[in-house]
Amino acid sequence: MSGGPGAKRTVRDRPPTLRAPLGNASAEELLADGLRRAVHNTSAYGGMVYLRSPDRRSLVLGVVAGVPLSLLSGFRRVPVAGQLPAAVAYRTGRTISLAGAEETMRRFPRLSVGMPYAFALACAPIGLGEQVFGVLCVLWPSFEREVPSAARRHLRTAAGRLGAALAALPGAGAAVEATGEPVVVELPGPAGPVVRVGTFDWDLMAGTVTADEGLRTILGRSAAELAGTSLVDLIAPEDRRGLRIAGLAAARSGTLSTRFVRLRDGSGRYRPVRIWGRVPDGPVRTHLIGAVLDTGTGAAAVAAVERLREGIFALTPEGRLAYLNRSMELLVDTPREQLIGHHPWNVLPWLADPAYEDRYRSAMLSQRPTAFLARRPPDQWLAFSLYPDTHGITGRVVPTAPPREARRPASSPTTAEAVPPPAVTGPGATYHLLQLASALTEAVSVREVCGAVAEQILPGFGGQELAIYLVHESRLYLAAQTGYPDGFLDEFEGIPVHARLPGTETITGGVPIFFESEYELLAAYPGIPVDEMRAWAFLPLIASGHPVGSCILGFDQPRIFTTEERSVLTALGGLIAQALERARLYDAEFTLARGLQQALLPHRLPEVPGLAIAGRYLPGTQGMEIGGDWYDAIVTEHGLCLVIGDVEGHSVSAAATMGQLRSAVRAFTTVGNPPGKVLARTNRLLVDLDPGLLASCCLIRLDPAEGRAHAARAGHLPPLLRHPDGRTEALDLAGGPLLGVEHTSTYPVSTFELPRGSVLALYTDGLVEEPGAAIDQGIDRLRVSLAHSTATHSLDALADRLLGAARRSTHRADDVALLLTARP
Repeated sequence: MSGGPGAKRTVRDRPPTLRAPLGNASAEELLADGLRRAVHNTSAYGGMVYLRSPDRRSLVLGVVAGVPLSLLSGFRRVPVAGQLPAAVAYRTGRTISLAGAEETMRRFPRLSVGMPYAFALACAPIGLGEQVFGVLCVLWPSFEREVPSAARRHLRTAAGRLGAALAALPGAGAAVEATGEPVVVELPGPAGPVVRVGTFDWDLMAGTVTADEGLRTILGRSAAELAGTSLVDLIAPEDRRGLRIAGLAAARSGTLSTRFVRLRDGSGRYRPVRIWGRVPDGPVRTHLIGAVLDTGTGAAAVAAVERLREGIFALTPEGRLAYLNRSMELLVDTPREQLIGHHPWNVLPWLADPAYEDRYRSAMLSQRPTAFLARRPPDQWLAFSLYPDTHGITGRVVPTAPPREARRPASSPTTAEAVPPPAVTGPGATYHLLQLASALTEAVSVREVCGAVAEQILPGFGGQELAIYLVHESRLYLAAQTGYPDGFLDEFEGIPVHARLPGTETITGGVPIFFESEYELLAAYPGIPVDEMRAWAFLPLIASGHPVGSCILGFDQPRIFTTEERSVLTALGGLIAQALERARLYDAEFTLARGLQQALLPHRLPEVPGLAIAGRYLPGTQGMEIGGDWYDAIVTEHGLCLVIGDVEGHSVSAAATMGQLRSAVRAFTTVGNPPGKVLARTNRLLVDLDPGLLASCCLIRLDPAEGRAHAARAGHLPPLLRHPDGRTEALDLAGGPLLGVEHTSTYPVSTFELPRGSVLALYTDGLVEEPGAAIDQGIDRLRVSLAHSTATHSLDALADRLLGAARRSTHRADDVALLLTARP
């Protein structure tokens, strides 16, 4: 980690006050203004706001300032459970800061893989009290030792104020969550020449001029000062004759072409401006309506740059060419019309190596000058220097001698062979491949592996189609595809591995097959169906000598696959194969464990006169997520026993322990033990078994005829009771510690009444927990939902309604159990 400018930079302790947002500002306005203030007050060059997703499982990029959105493409969505600075700040409520590349690599290697550049970062949670809306992050060039404490303090203050403002929105900030694309906030630009425009009405007969406010501002004169003034009197003597002639010509033609003149301002100095205008149609053309453009010193600056012998260019923050001078055109041997608005690495084949784009990325994220050499064929070496700020990059290019390792002996040929240009990979090929390698280490299922490959490999190589096939019983079956026409791949489903097709022969041969044009493919495989693609790469997926499947990439233009590109794709195939092999083993274990878990839950609930019972179980949707939640309803001679519990963890061991506890509770209950003794004996059993897991449980014995209930709790969440009038409360029942903590733990028994027309709800924490929010808030949301469900007559429909949000979530980490009992 270098010191340099970053080591000497200071952060203001008392920054200037910025404009406060309006009192009735929307969430989007508050976020944009809060980010601007945070960047300004911390002396950062840019920042971003991550907002919680609707399902609370992810943080989604919501607002960005000073950082090109394209550089954050790998971090648009961050898992809340992931090991990234924003996620850790969100989970822990602490400010996370990184001084530079070394600390980032040590503490957050995933971030370092995706953004391996020298920048400093700090993230602070945005919230108020127990409610967390998201994370506020700011960036600086790297610091020598640590992020200054003043900067961290200003960031926390900005995040706190933003959280308070969001919490004050209607609905207490409930609507503050990520929706749609990120909002890009523009930061104040650097000071420079101001372009001003004014208009005038020139009376060609009288010679007088009437100026609007814009022109009066340019001239620094009031309306009274200009009253009755002749336009000619305002113009430099040497420009007057030419303007008179142009005015007479305009009276005949109706148009005054753009002219360069000098106008005298209020101080007596002459300002260079451009004027143009027209004479309105009519029987007598006596007035010329015109405009004045004052570019300040901007025009002179552009002219000065154009006269330089070295190449000068400007890149937008997104890396597109916004300007280049004439010398730059000559050095790169390409007209500026073909370059403006494009990424240079996309239009100049000799800059197509991803390493050159990486220099742009490095400059923008480190905010430090960088330099590199590049060879323009056949043998012209150019030295590039990049000077960044948050609004773009100014570049300088000069001819230079070749580096020592590139100098050829005198006998070497001096003419280059006429070869096709190398394939131009998409933006950030190296970046996407590093991201893929990192993402594959976290993907656990086949679906997640295929999703990571599709997300990174197509933009990394500029492909349009991707298909992944897996081998099963010597046949190929499609695991994932993107970009193909509907139904195109149907005829290939279940084809034998030994069929004569490139997707199978790459597996049997163990080597990749590349086709650089449609002609090559049809020559090798006559009659093979093709779509709109014009080049293909067929990669074998082989792990430990075992064929896993094949990966097919399609490109919509003929493509030259370079030696380096073929090597990278071949290595990539091996990486994907290993991830898929691991994922298939996981999926098999997952299916087995999920089946075990379902088998341990009751297949049907008993029918008890005077009571209605409904139970629901939802498994987690991410990772292994084989949980230990369970419920049961046991009929005894003393009444109906309702049981719900949760073994900690998500594993096969958790599911097995759940099965043991369910059996124990059922056995101890059936022989007539009261609820407190059932939990005490179950606790001693769990301590003796010593599975290394704890469990919570709530047991309620209910008299169906009288509605009297006896309840005992072991660290479990309180039941909810909806009364006949709709009033719903969380029952304050005495409880003991979790099962498995102490051999001698006891569990007090509480009593309450279940009147007719009421509903009792037992549930596990997966239904009420949300990252960044207190569990009491989740319980209260469930209580309100239960209270507002009085119109629902079917208990099964009520159970489905209460589980609605959890059922729709695709990022639910914990499993959910719910047991409802009604006394009609």
